Amino acid sequence: MSQAVSTKDSAAGATGAVAGDPIDLAWESIRAGLRRDCGARTFDNWLKPAMLAGLDDDGTIRIALPSTFMATWVETHYAERLLHAWRAHLPAVRAVVVSTGIESARPATFDATPAPVAAPAEASEDEPAEALQLEARYTFDSFVVGKANEVAYNAARTLAEGGPVSFNPLFLHGGTGLGKTHLMHAIGHEYRRRHPKAKIVYMSAEKFMFEFVGALRARDTHGFKQRLRSADVLMIDDVQFIAGKDSTQEEFFHTMNEIISAGKRLVITADRSPQDLEGIESRILSRLSWGLVADVNPADFELRLAIIARKLDNMPQAQVSQEVQLFLAKRIASNVRELEGALNRVVAYAMLSNRPIDIAFVEETLTDVLRAHQRRVTIDEIQRKVSDHYRIRQSEMTSARRAREVARPRQIAMYLAKQLTPRSLPEIGRRFGGRDHTTVIHAVRQIEKLRIADAELDADVRLLLRQLEA
Repeated sequence: MSQAVSTKDSAAGATGAVAGDPIDLAWESIRAGLRRDCGARTFDNWLKPAMLAGLDDDGTIRIALPSTFMATWVETHYAERLLHAWRAHLPAVRAVVVSTGIESARPATFDATPAPVAAPAEASEDEPAEALQLEARYTFDSFVVGKANEVAYNAARTLAEGGPVSFNPLFLHGGTGLGKTHLMHAIGHEYRRRHPKAKIVYMSAEKFMFEFVGALRARDTHGFKQRLRSADVLMIDDVQFIAGKDSTQEEFFHTMNEIISAGKRLVITADRSPQDLEGIESRILSRLSWGLVADVNPADFELRLAIIARKLDNMPQAQVSQEVQLFLAKRIASNVRELEGALNRVVAYAMLSNRPIDIAFVEETLTDVLRAHQRRVTIDEIQRKVSDHYRIRQSEMTSARRAREVARPRQIAMYLAKQLTPRSLPEIGRRFGGRDHTTVIHAVRQIEKLRIADAELDADVRLLLRQLEA
């Protein structure tokens, strides 16, 4: 069945699907999901111009953007997500290629009708199907190590070497764009290098859910279970996405038990520690805490600077002064992915405009990014930082408990939210368990008084301010 996509159809695909065509319907669904997950601003600037250029006969989806820079940016930041999204809709898709311009589409010779279970892509004997989903760039050699991530890095390397380990599973947690997925892919590459015949399965928790539901509908749960439980290394990314999904959690629990009991390796990531995951069954949280729980913290200034230097080693054509590197490392502190994206943007714009990269050029090029970072501190980040500092669960920030060891950190977090965010008092109160704005006012005034009278508390607040504003 031919599923060629013409230039005309591609242009239409940017705004509306061709009724009945599974490829166009899938593309519209994927675009809607990207807009929802990434936000309107990011979607409109980078992803909205993307057009469906064609489906090759080998199962490769081709997506086109109007410029090389945009294509490179989308390839860097969204290639993996696009591939997973396409496979969820059309299991026959093997790869997604992002390029510039719209070329003539080549006819596809396989059936692109959606199937209930995503079958692994065919692979050569030297490269098992599971390895095809590993990003080639994400290796241990390309991972920059610092104090913020060295425990997670060392644990990942130990597990990947294939010898005896004293922990299983390895649970990595941290915010978006800090390197968790990079480490998972690096584990896969290194384990495959040392054990060429090993079966390695990597998937997001969202894909785990989609495939399990598909297997239920197709009445083929045995095949789904066998594929995952026969893995030598099973890696599940972003486990928080199965929160509240009871049947998926049931299957996930038994899969974990099978892997651990068989002495095989299990790696799981989430955006927070097991104790702070909500909507996940307690027996799963207990298993997750059995092994080694390693956090991947936001990169400190020295690590951000090292990441920029490593990135520039691969850009010999870019002339970026030490002054500019220091400026970028200081001003973009949210996550590594955004830092790398900002550097890519600066270098690309400089090459396109033939201008030198100085501070003025960086400020002009990254106006929106720098402005956003001036107000980037969020209430969630404040709650997480204060909870970590006082060694309490983040969930206590919204709980009804009034014990001093919980109430005082909560008041400090409210105080910091008032100082560092543009949120109104009622908004802050809602984020702290639906409390009234008068509670926030009381907390702010209380901490202001205590900072004068209690030197230790004042030192804590100063330290938290420095960490949050870094």
